[in-house]
Amino acid sequence: MSKHALLEVIALGPQDAIAAQAGGADRLELVTDMAADGLTPPRAAFAAIRAAVDIPLRVMLRAADGFAAGDVAALCEDAAALRAEGADEFVLGFLTPDGRPDLDAVRALAEVIDGCRWTFHRAIDRAADRDALRKELAVFTGVAGPGDPSGPGGLDTYLTAGAVAGVDTGLPTLLAEQARTAAGEPGYAPRILVGGGLTLGQLPTLRAAGLDAFHIGGAARPAGWSAPVDAAAVREWREALDGAVDGAVAVG
Repeated sequence: MSKHALLEVIALGPQDAIAAQAGGADRLELVTDMAADGLTPPRAAFAAIRAAVDIPLRVMLRAADGFAAGDVAALCEDAAALRAEGADEFVLGFLTPDGRPDLDAVRALAEVIDGCRWTFHRAIDRAADRDALRKELAVFTGVAGPGDPSGPGGLDTYLTAGAVAGVDTGLPTLLAEQARTAAGEPGYAPRILVGGGLTLGQLPTLRAAGLDAFHIGGAARPAGWSAPVDAAAVREWREALDGAVDGAVAVG
């Protein structure tokens, strides 16, 4: 088991990014407009954040609230502009009206970002069939099963709470999916990034099961989304997570 677990923090601007890194974040998810649960940030915002910190940045590609892709051509233009600015990690994920992965939209963006690593975000928690979604998207991981068509790779992470309602409800699903990842089942190669109602008290159980990546947004802002990231709040998570890791390794 890896001793160090990844801590990803949502950042809206350079102030957030600097505070998150100071608090011990390993990576940032860059978004704008949290009233819509996070949309694609402007190119200038990415550039300012990239200049402010030196930890990895994953940039959201999403044009509107919900999980429909909308104007895919416009999203591809945004992705190309961000790539030109230097972005090399992304977050995306789209569903069809019947809850299946929108493979056409995902493929179009995956081709534009051209092998960059990316996260399929919490759209998985609203999928009609989580297992089927993972198997359909396996072609984007570069480890699809024999006979599957090759496609643009890069999918290395699923951001998920295990359920729409959050980690408290989705915990059994997260533990079961981590076991399938550990067993090397087809479709389960990408890392699980736990986020969505995550609490400090859940960390020991999650780490004991082998989960090693965690995502926070509001938890890094005790004063709410109108206030910036608080470095002390991130540090509390970093220390709690490191403590949970130490405990999990000790009992393992």
